[in-house]
Amino acid sequence: MDWRGKSASELGRAIGAGDVDPVALTEGYLDAVAASDYGPRIYARMTRDRALAEAIAAHDRAKQGVRRGLLDGVPISWKDLYDTAGVKTEAGSMLLEGRVPTQDAVVLANATRAGLVCLGKTHMTELAFSGLGVNPSTATPPNANDPELAPGGSSSGAATSVAYGMAAAGIGSDTGGSIRLPSAWNDLVGFKPTHGALSLQGVVPLAESFDTVGPLCRTVEDCAELFAVMGNTKAPDLRETSLQGSRFAILDPYASDVRDGPGSAFQSAVERLANAGARVETINLPAVDEAMRTTLSLYTAEAYGTWGKVIEAAPDKMFHRIRDRFRQGADVLAADFVALWQRLRVLRQDYYKATAGYDAILIPSAANLPPNVARLDSDDDYFVTENLLTLRNTRVGNLMGVCAVTLPTGVPSTGIMLMCPPGDDARLLRLAKAAEASLA
Repeated sequence: MDWRGKSASELGRAIGAGDVDPVALTEGYLDAVAASDYGPRIYARMTRDRALAEAIAAHDRAKQGVRRGLLDGVPISWKDLYDTAGVKTEAGSMLLEGRVPTQDAVVLANATRAGLVCLGKTHMTELAFSGLGVNPSTATPPNANDPELAPGGSSSGAATSVAYGMAAAGIGSDTGGSIRLPSAWNDLVGFKPTHGALSLQGVVPLAESFDTVGPLCRTVEDCAELFAVMGNTKAPDLRETSLQGSRFAILDPYASDVRDGPGSAFQSAVERLANAGARVETINLPAVDEAMRTTLSLYTAEAYGTWGKVIEAAPDKMFHRIRDRFRQGADVLAADFVALWQRLRVLRQDYYKATAGYDAILIPSAANLPPNVARLDSDDDYFVTENLLTLRNTRVGNLMGVCAVTLPTGVPSTGIMLMCPPGDDARLLRLAKAAEASLA
């Protein structure tokens, strides 16, 4: 069995059928990381002893017929901002060097109770504050389609651990697009749940008002199963899904004002959705445009409020471009911050009313293709402009407070994003399952 190309759910079914041994599977992933030159660029550290102990326990449960669920015994990776008891969690920053938590993050503890195997901690953008995935302080993982290109961030290692066959799935976080961007650029499915649907306890924060946690996977089914595992709930029923009669809206200018590669891939994907029975039209929403134009400082202010004292105590430890981005929040007045949040809540309600008649809103997952890492390293202006463009489309979902999923279009490093209202995570996953079939 070619286990490295299988989805987490396929591996779970194979374990249940007795075709795959969790211990051999885990050893295979650990060996794959050790044998690859890219291993140290994808994983910040492995949790080998923990992984093998968890795999042995899963093996015993499988033999006794008492598996805890579909994913019992499946090895996955965790972004290095999830607390792991007794193991360093540094969030890609030298500011947190040597930080060792005493207990697991809640979502990791839930996954462990469900029998999943923790392979290790993956590299990420420093403190999760960039969409490019470049981190000269620790490591920049290689893009799956071209190692010279940016992998997408901030969950860069989470995505590439899956794309390079070094984990069955990866767990990342998303504040402005950090699950969906690396998923799109590495041809994966990435799911950003509704803010608050999964616990943030034990997750190193960036801007908690926007932070979400979720999976980067090969399939929508994997996303649904991992969403359930992390939340200690039942996975949504993805059987008998269809796009027939569904109504989608393409949100402009976020679909038209994109570069040629993502634009043509998106149009091709939309045509396939329409061929599967979806009705598609184009809309413009002033509420989104105003939010995108006026509320960026909500991110920088909260991020700097969270990390400013730590940063200024040792500013030279930070990658200067990320440090500069944090510092943009230093001068935001408290009164302005409150007023912007009040306005954003109004704009969100306007958005929900305007989109209530649609099953999902569609836009390209990213307006650009992955840029060259060497040029990002050498050109400050290029880094800033590419980062802002990279995050533009995904940030719509975070600002509007919706749940969102990115699906591969079939064109390398491009994705199509579906967005549904907050709390509609199960319905979104069902739509995504039907869309996935039409895009295959």
